[in-house]
Amino acid sequence: MRVHASVLHLDLDAFFASVEQRDKPSLRGKPVVVGGVGGRGVVSTASYEARRFGVRSAMSTREARSRCPHAAYLGGRFHAYRAASEIVMGLLREVSPLVEPLSLDEAFVDLAAGGLPDLEVPTVTELAEELRARVAEATGGLTASVGVASSKFVAKVASDLDKPDGLVVVPPGTEADLLRPMRVTVIPGVGPATAERLRRAGIHTVADLEAVSLEELVRLVGRAQGTGLFALARADDDRPVVAEREAKSVSVEGTYDTDLTDLGLMEQILTRQGRDVAGRLRRHGLSGRTVTIKVRLHDFTTLNRSSTLPSPTDSPATITRLAKALLSELAASTDLSGGVRLLGVGVSGLADWIQEDLFGEAEEEVPEPEIETVPETRRGWVPGMDVVHDTHGRGWVWGSGRGVVTVRFETAETGPGPVRSFPTDDPALHRWEPPVTEPA
Repeated sequence: MRVHASVLHLDLDAFFASVEQRDKPSLRGKPVVVGGVGGRGVVSTASYEARRFGVRSAMSTREARSRCPHAAYLGGRFHAYRAASEIVMGLLREVSPLVEPLSLDEAFVDLAAGGLPDLEVPTVTELAEELRARVAEATGGLTASVGVASSKFVAKVASDLDKPDGLVVVPPGTEADLLRPMRVTVIPGVGPATAERLRRAGIHTVADLEAVSLEELVRLVGRAQGTGLFALARADDDRPVVAEREAKSVSVEGTYDTDLTDLGLMEQILTRQGRDVAGRLRRHGLSGRTVTIKVRLHDFTTLNRSSTLPSPTDSPATITRLAKALLSELAASTDLSGGVRLLGVGVSGLADWIQEDLFGEAEEEVPEPEIETVPETRRGWVPGMDVVHDTHGRGWVWGSGRGVVTVRFETAETGPGPVRSFPTDDPALHRWEPPVTEPA
């Protein structure tokens, strides 16, 4: 264990929804839900205003609408989230060369590798406050919650204690005191099933868990999980911060407030992500040979599974088929019942050509699951989509139906703007996209 509080965990608050509120002034301070907008949709992110009504990530959009019918339900804009994430990750790398991204909106930072004059609590507290202020300034007002502690586990717990826009620094030696009153579900891997087993044994809090022997925990939940719980109940976590360097690829991933346990739901997410990746490949005129899925478990263990094709593809059907097959293989060899907190699809081995279909077969149509962010290749006017009108300028889709699309004309810089309706085939209305850049 470290003797200093030198692991920082940063989590951007309600990230997707906060980006939408930043870029859509009329939605600031109002409930916003990002995810699938149709009848079988699933919530990706809910703003704090929507959470007050019980809306949360991984909830069906149908249930979310019943709880908060007056919220703005938006399909999502991955390009905006990616751009904001890149700004934040760049700021973190200015603090330390050891930055471990967990998703677009979350990362660990090893402050001990950053050249600080000392790692005492006042110094790291000042640094964390400055970092939060720089994030807000550089991203146009996005807020971040930060925890600093002597380990990844405690830093992650700390960042959740004062959300949103909070900072908690845990002094070395006080970790166990912080954890003991908390429910056992604060420990990664203690989902509903494990919590129920522990409850039946009279274990409700971390203090209760700490009092149980290793042998008893192994008997209750198995050797692997029991050993992990025994260590974490004592704030014992020596995992290093590992800077990830991924191969050149195009990828989409999402992280979830509530761990995913339904394999069917995970397949729907991979299908949506595969469509999104295919769309981005096609916009860049690229294809790829290797399809990879990224799965981060409840305990932050990250697993990758890949499959390589004989020739490059940009087919959404091919990408999603391989992604779901990789998930099935992983589920057959790995226990996913503890929950999956991050899921992603990537294509690497990029090329600027595609193998022609020698047999002249039509590409299989990929079903459109209502989940995650709406892929940028989808036809039609999706709520939240960026648009530009030849006369009125830039805005975003408020809604569409019955041959009419309604647009609110505003941007982050202009302030709340007017609402106008047009025929869906109005030649003056176009989708707006950011300038194309080379994939990282």
